[in-house]
Amino acid sequence: MNQETRDGSITDVPGIEVGHAQNLEAGRGCTVVLCRAGATAGVDVAGGAPGSRETDALRPENVVDRAHAVLLSGGSAYGLDAAGGVMRYLEEQGIGYDIGVAVVPIVPCAVLNDLAFGDPKVRPDADMGYLACGQASPSERSQGNVGAGTGACIGRLAGNARGMVKGGLGTASMTVGELIVGAIVAVNCNGDVTDPETGEVLAGTLNPGRTAVAGARHLLTTRNEQFKEGFPTNTTIGVVATNAALTKATATRVAMMTQDGFARTIAPIHTLGDGDVSFCLSTGSLQADANRVGAIAAWVMARAVVNAVRAAESLHGVPAYRDLLAGSRGGAS
Repeated sequence: MNQETRDGSITDVPGIEVGHAQNLEAGRGCTVVLCRAGATAGVDVAGGAPGSRETDALRPENVVDRAHAVLLSGGSAYGLDAAGGVMRYLEEQGIGYDIGVAVVPIVPCAVLNDLAFGDPKVRPDADMGYLACGQASPSERSQGNVGAGTGACIGRLAGNARGMVKGGLGTASMTVGELIVGAIVAVNCNGDVTDPETGEVLAGTLNPGRTAVAGARHLLTTRNEQFKEGFPTNTTIGVVATNAALTKATATRVAMMTQDGFARTIAPIHTLGDGDVSFCLSTGSLQADANRVGAIAAWVMARAVVNAVRAAESLHGVPAYRDLLAGSRGGAS
């Protein structure tokens, strides 16, 4: 059986639960990926401006070998506070490393900078992280303006005033025989988003009339007045999970290969202003080649990025693909 599930979810992987909490009025939220039994974890940080927590613990040479949750959050560095609420929730459930006097959950976290959207004074905090855990479910499949995708926007090469398209949260999965690979991602990128299957430009910096994507290559390779503000801070953050048995080293390699899914759909990506981070969680015991898992993870992550853009809805005056560009092809203008 070889099945790519466009309507699938990272929760198709056994042992994975997802929960969201968001404040639509403020335009902020967070998403937790829970693995209550623990999961072998790896991480790859490819952006030049990451905001993260506990990523060093996941390095293969370090002693921690399992994570109990991964948190994706808006709010820039302020959003790291939400991980404290995830730890509080897991501690109450008795989940974590037993150090005798307490259990210590391992909760890696990555944040995206969405403070230019909505209310910049409202950020995900410990209470929001705790609430997301309470909403977690092994059947959660929401996409678009939920969780960490609530404040996500795409395309700021001409500044915030002119032309962004609403980003969001996306998820997807693929099953190959007994192997399952799923991904979830919050898309808040600076570059254009293209569907690699069709070549359609889905989102990016808009032209002056806000009728089509101007084209990042056009903006960056022509000397015109449209490109004034350099590269603002943007970030795409995601998690891939699998029922394959991985070591910390191979989970790290799969996380690295997953970044190819970002690169296939987003250009430019991994700039100095991006905080792009991908995590990998291994929850099962299925024997599978890590190269195969990584290749599939990149394909699934690319599909999750596309799903995030297609599912997003207009919010706070920022138009979404479904309202502005669906049915048309973006191009240089």
